[in-house]
Amino acid sequence: MNNSEVNIVLFDGVCNLCNKTVKFIIRNDSKAKFRFASVQSESGQLLLGQLGFPLDRFDSLVYISDSKFYVKSTAVLRILRELGRGWQLLYAFVIIPLFLRDGVYNLIAKRRYKWFGKRETCLIPSQEYQVRFLD
Repeated sequence: MNNSEVNIVLFDGVCNLCNKTVKFIIRNDSKAKFRFASVQSESGQLLLGQLGFPLDRFDSLVYISDSKFYVKSTAVLRILRELGRGWQLLYAFVIIPLFLRDGVYNLIAKRRYKWFGKRETCLIPSQEYQVRFLD
């Protein structure tokens, strides 16, 4: 796989909503084009640092594709577009102004631990999916 084909999703490994999102992507990624790293992992910290994000506080999913990165609602919509299988239709929501999309995203992100819970440790992928995780 060359670099232009690598799609990396950085996620909060202790957030239950984020872990469910990763599992959703894996289930619907029939071409196995996505790779994953928690923001708490060594790879996640390295990538966050390279992108200029804080290493100790993180409240956004990051999607890296073709040497570009996307955050918040734009990251989610671009991931859905790449999944295909009907999910790409949701990319139409990109026409909603960014401040509104990210406003909703920020509301959920701010309350994600309260609403969905928090794990003590990061998601540990099953052996079948370990190859899809950077660490």
